[in-house]
Amino acid sequence: MIDLKPLVHRILEDYSLRSDGTHGVGHWARVLENGLRLAEATGAKVEVVQLFAVFHDSRRVSDGVDDDHGQRGADLAAELRGDLFNLADADFELLHAACARHTDGLVDADLTIQVCWDSDRLDLGRVGMASKTPVVCDNMIPAPKKLCTPFAKTWEMIQWADGRAAFEVVPELVKDEWGIELPKWTS
Repeated sequence: MIDLKPLVHRILEDYSLRSDGTHGVGHWARVLENGLRLAEATGAKVEVVQLFAVFHDSRRVSDGVDDDHGQRGADLAAELRGDLFNLADADFELLHAACARHTDGLVDADLTIQVCWDSDRLDLGRVGMASKTPVVCDNMIPAPKKLCTPFAKTWEMIQWADGRAAFEVVPELVKDEWGIELPKWTS
């Protein structure tokens, strides 16, 4: 496992948006927790999933439409590689592709990339989105057909992740592991 604290703090030095905003630290932490659950169930590469959680939205300049923010996050990962984290070349290629293409709506990719995308899509309830498709029930649950992995499509996983997303729950790891105080609900 990678120590994300110094990396998160470095990313926040140049982060354009509010750290407690829709695409900020609470979102990154929920994506991380979603991804760790998915990685455990699928065998995806945990370090890639961890890094995706903090890089995928790290270079947004708007909480609205922000074309190319995933590519900018992937480029930041390339810039910080070797300084604040290390990954083998093949694993870095997975991270870079996952970040760069995470908003393209794709579902076919390497398993680890699929887990990265699912971990983010499972948090769309925070912005009232259902994976760009009609909802599957009365609340804003990501549509299973827009998720990649069988485990992400389970009712239990969707319900758990969406419940946290809808209330913008801030996982305790934000304070306990990353040393950041945010004024939101905690898990």
